Amino acid sequence: MGIPSGPELLIIVFIILLLFGAKRLPELAQGLGKGIREFKNATKDEPKPPASKSESTKAKSDDAE
Repeated sequence: MGIPSGPELLIIVFIILLLFGAKRLPELAQGLGKGIREFKNATKDEPKPPASKSESTKAKSDDAE
């Protein structure tokens, strides 16, 4: 059992077409693309480091005035 090729892929595409219909396939593909794009963006975003104590202390003293 390897990766499906040629005729096997055609059968898989035909079954998907029968299950979802030709009108729904572009919507499904678009939703899948958006999901993948959002996942990539989420994994690329680096978490922001916490503010240093001097910055947080300065912000608190500015609020007190």
